[in-house]
Amino acid sequence: MRTRTLWTPALISTGLVLAACGGPADEAAEADPLEVENALVATYDGGVYVLDGDTLEVVADLPLEGFNRVNPAGDGRHVLVSTATGFRVLDATAAALSDDEFAAAEAGHVVNHAGVTVLFADGSGEVTLFDPQDLGGGLPETKTFTTEHPHHGVAVELANGELLVTLGDEESRPGAQVLDAERNEIARSEECPGVHGESAAMDETIVVGCEDGVLVYRDGAFTKIDSPDEYGRIGNSRGHEDSPYVLGDYKSDPEAELERPTRVSVIDTATGELTLLDVGTSYTFRSLARGPGGEGLLLGTDGALHVIDMEHAAVTASYPVLDAWEEPLEWQEARPAVFVRGDTAYVSDPAAQKIYALDVATGEITAETDLQHAPNEMTGV
Repeated sequence: MRTRTLWTPALISTGLVLAACGGPADEAAEADPLEVENALVATYDGGVYVLDGDTLEVVADLPLEGFNRVNPAGDGRHVLVSTATGFRVLDATAAALSDDEFAAAEAGHVVNHAGVTVLFADGSGEVTLFDPQDLGGGLPETKTFTTEHPHHGVAVELANGELLVTLGDEESRPGAQVLDAERNEIARSEECPGVHGESAAMDETIVVGCEDGVLVYRDGAFTKIDSPDEYGRIGNSRGHEDSPYVLGDYKSDPEAELERPTRVSVIDTATGELTLLDVGTSYTFRSLARGPGGEGLLLGTDGALHVIDMEHAAVTASYPVLDAWEEPLEWQEARPAVFVRGDTAYVSDPAAQKIYALDVATGEITAETDLQHAPNEMTGV
């Protein structure tokens, strides 16, 4: 079945208005607004921390009920917090959680690419696109597109205006399609069972994961790269826009309640080759990252951050950071995570209630902090 297009510019406005109180505290805040250096944002059960990215000092502790997720908004200042009702705007630099929210039924993936931020609402199949530079002082003008069926999906807009969006419904997710700037379909593949996630590699190449490999979209066409196993699921991946290589997870046991893999996938989008690398330790979906030079980074359950030469699919260094740990059964439960910005990798330790910053090139820990709550997800601006 084809996807119906609802491509309508819309101005989303919040229904919440903040009253001006005009007290001395307000005047002081206006005169000397808070500016957080290289803000780092971490969620915990019941709130969100905003930290100084250099010192890891906690600048703000913002209460927020529920299980919340965080993603950079794409403008170098704001973070989008996925809540039970939508994508809420957090000004990370000012350490302020606004009432502005993109309403969404089951807020899901957030993708920043080519200067456009794209939101996917799993409960409705609605895709929302906007220029992140327009955030602040209310919500920006948006464009929307709605898939034929709601599903756990993802979408990304390319520099030429094409929109790649997954296909699926509540029962299955068979692949992806690409629409041109007028939202007419120009490419489709249904050779990607269980389609999940996306990554961008060099030359405007988009990779989405499948239960038996990956789909690669480039220059108007899809190419399928098969896993070496009949079931070889790649559900989470990390690309680098200056590298042809994508780092993916890899699971090969469809019957496992919770598979704890030790192999990762290295996908060469230029040649179509998929190489498996056994790193000798298990990991989770929050373990994958890319370094400033395109190197792969993997946070293992052995407590080390492993550096991967993507061209040769080989581990070149391992930096001890945490005590050994085990992945919890429930995916929402806190587990160590890694987030990379520039030359710095941030690693969270929920068991010890700590966050570390380390130099990607040397493994030297440059800062650490103790928290009152166990950190879960991390992102930054």
